[in-house]
Amino acid sequence: MSTISSYLSISNNLPKWQAMTAQQPQVATQTSYFEANIGKVHNIGQLVNNPRLFDYAMTAFGLGSMTYATGLMTKVLQQGVTSNSALANTLNNPGVLAFAKAFDFVDNGASATSSSTLQNTVVKNYVQNTLETEQGQQNPGVQLALYFAQNAPKVTSVYGILADKNLLTVVQTALGISSMTSAEPIDTQAAQLGGMLKISDFQNPKKLQNFIERFAAMYDMNNSSSSSGSGYTASNAPNALILDAANAASGGSQGIDQTLLLSAQNLNAGGLLL
Repeated sequence: MSTISSYLSISNNLPKWQAMTAQQPQVATQTSYFEANIGKVHNIGQLVNNPRLFDYAMTAFGLGSMTYATGLMTKVLQQGVTSNSALANTLNNPGVLAFAKAFDFVDNGASATSSSTLQNTVVKNYVQNTLETEQGQQNPGVQLALYFAQNAPKVTSVYGILADKNLLTVVQTALGISSMTSAEPIDTQAAQLGGMLKISDFQNPKKLQNFIERFAAMYDMNNSSSSSGSGYTASNAPNALILDAANAASGGSQGIDQTLLLSAQNLNAGGLLL
């Protein structure tokens, strides 16, 4: 399956996929432990020094690869989120900031973990992150598309895109921007993105969907020649992508952007418009 068809298959039935992920034995076991014990945590040390709780919480905010950084995360939580100079606000990592806001012991004290809203949010995030990670093991493009769908609507400026590696990868791929531009000054990158997209479009479900579909098509075109077992070749990739997108869209998508599909039809084997 192409990235488009795989993404649409999941996004059109997201609650079902989330439920299936939550029911996986390992996920269900870790969730049960978290729900039974997080309310007993009353300070930063009790959270950070409990590997199962800390790993679960970190994974929920996309920080699973940083679970070793207990010292850093302790400092992040100790400084809170109120001050502009706090680590959570200066590390330029959206996941760290979201984690610090969720477990705000500075402002909420011992009751920081007792909120049912917090617990439900962490569990939902953990399940979604697990779903995305599992899909990424089969197709990284699907993982990126799912991540973008969940997080792009929360962004309020192009700097939010630039601060998030996954969001930036999707935008660069969809718009045909070289990843080498990331070496340019941040303001230069922001000006370029600002001239090519409207962040407010990501709050519009239809426009968001069309942008993700554009990314997925471009991702497959960029990777079709190196994807083993995909069924695509350099010569048939665009037509195959169109058919996959149309088949997936018939299952309930808001529709593939027609301009994108027409452009894909006009692509030759080298990726150039005819």
